[in-house]
Amino acid sequence: MRGLVVLVTLACFATAQHQALIDYLERRLLAIEDRISLWHEQTTRYASELRELKQQMVSQLENLDKEKEALRMNIDSVGTRVDRVERELDYLETQNGAQPCVDVDDKLIEQQVTVVKEKQKSKYSQLSDCSDMISSIKAMKILKRVGGQKGTWTKDTNRASGKVYIFNGTEDDIIHAFASVQDFTRSSGMSLSSTLKLPSAWRGTGHVVYNNYVYYMSQADELKVVKHDLQNNSLTDSAVFPVQDHVPVYGLTPETVIDLAVDEEGLWAIYATQQNERYISLAKMDTSSLDIEQMWDTNCPRENAEAAFVICGTLYVVYNTKQPGRSRVQCVFDVNDMVTSEDAPLVYFPKRYGSHSSLKYNPHEKLLYAWDDGYQILYKLTMKKKLEI
Repeated sequence: MRGLVVLVTLACFATAQHQALIDYLERRLLAIEDRISLWHEQTTRYASELRELKQQMVSQLENLDKEKEALRMNIDSVGTRVDRVERELDYLETQNGAQPCVDVDDKLIEQQVTVVKEKQKSKYSQLSDCSDMISSIKAMKILKRVGGQKGTWTKDTNRASGKVYIFNGTEDDIIHAFASVQDFTRSSGMSLSSTLKLPSAWRGTGHVVYNNYVYYMSQADELKVVKHDLQNNSLTDSAVFPVQDHVPVYGLTPETVIDLAVDEEGLWAIYATQQNERYISLAKMDTSSLDIEQMWDTNCPRENAEAAFVICGTLYVVYNTKQPGRSRVQCVFDVNDMVTSEDAPLVYFPKRYGSHSSLKYNPHEKLLYAWDDGYQILYKLTMKKKLEI
């Protein structure tokens, strides 16, 4: 009997030890599971932080690329400005150069000047194959009357844009834009237009819109050509026109000192100076840098001139005749020497109200946008080849 009790006691003791071992193992497993869960949470957090750090680094790299590109553009712009300043200094030096210390043969100088002129002429002839000239004015359409006696209206030469721009008066910093000629025609006054404020006031009637940029003359301390981006409404560039002692380019439009023009070959400046004040001068400009590429002195008088325009490198100056409301192209100057005033056909404008304060040529439409005593007029042109004269 005693032996049985001993066995039972031993069995109970073994069972207790076994249960204690099981409890210990369960506690250890739970602790291990807690640690694994903690490690998993920490790993997940570290992975998330690494992803955020990667995104931040990618964003910063993109910003650095943008800043790098902006810096490169600024450097290019500064380089362009430096080049322009150097050219203007060269021009000033040529105007006020020191007298030579040695005698130079006059014939040699004349030969050198002739060679330079021939090179300039040859160089310019290669810029365009355009050879059209005016044969006659086919039709006139008076659209409406809006604004003051003098002003400018023109259409963007960009084929993708049909916008029309109104410069009312001869000095302001506001222009009005219409989505199309049709909107301008059916608008009551300026009601359908959007208003754009420029960074400086334009002066005169010599403004143009070329490939979504407006080019205009601004005069404060100096006479400048200003280029303004119409899409971004931001100033793109400006440059002092490198000619001193300006005088109004047209005798009948004294508010216009420089008249900018656009044709198939780009941007032109029509101007006059005191040194050659009886006649009109012409300059070809670079639309990107606003540099002067070449200049010509014409034989077209300023007296009684009311406006002018350029077609295929040929300057047409319009003069007021003795008959009220009648004008005609009386002087023609071709930079390629293919046309002269004597060779060009007589081109008369139909009778109108007063005199033109501006004439703006659109090379794609072969139309002249005219402002005449507050009336906005379209002239449709008939063209012919210069070689057909």
